[in-house]
Amino acid sequence: MKRPLIVIAGVLVLVIVGGVGWYLGSPLFLNQQVNEDLPFAFEAPGAEELSAMSEAEVEQVRGALQAAIPNEATLAEMPEAEQQAIEDAAMEAAAVMPDKTMEDPMPEAATEPMIVLQGQFQDADAFHQGSGLAKLFELPDGSRLLRFEDFQVTNGPALHVLLATNPNPTSSDDLGEYIDLGQLKGNVGSQNYEIGADVDLSQYNSIVIYCKPFHIVFSIAPLS
Repeated sequence: MKRPLIVIAGVLVLVIVGGVGWYLGSPLFLNQQVNEDLPFAFEAPGAEELSAMSEAEVEQVRGALQAAIPNEATLAEMPEAEQQAIEDAAMEAAAVMPDKTMEDPMPEAATEPMIVLQGQFQDADAFHQGSGLAKLFELPDGSRLLRFEDFQVTNGPALHVLLATNPNPTSSDDLGEYIDLGQLKGNVGSQNYEIGADVDLSQYNSIVIYCKPFHIVFSIAPLS
């Protein structure tokens, strides 16, 4: 009687061990197909479609592009290849967007505002290009204003205006300390940005047009 019991016990052990082994080893032998979408849910309209849209419709598309870009913290947690894929898709979408032109007037004042600092925008590289003047004014009431004149820069997603300590930063690594003056109002035209009264302008040496999500310098205006 003992022998059959031993045989049965042995078979059970083999079944259990084999089952566990198959469970642990099966991922090595079975295909596991995954098809995840890129976390950038935006399909850019074509240039012809955009040209037929009203200004309000174009602004809706522009807003949808901005909203589709993950924030900096989310991007930082992604694999480098995924970050690059999103950056490429966002830049490609921004490239077909029409220029956004701004024409902010100079604030009216009883006396002329005084130029404190100014600089000429220059290209960051062969693709990211900018031109025009950046002027920092002190107004009669003591407030300060950054003004762009004859300005133009390569279109891009989530561009911001930075006041930076480095006079000629070409990448995010050499921006130094900076103050974010807000999102770029338009990639073409004259525009104004307020500068806080507590900002020590003597500590800052350039204006930088900067893509915040992807840490790309688009254009620089060294100040003097």
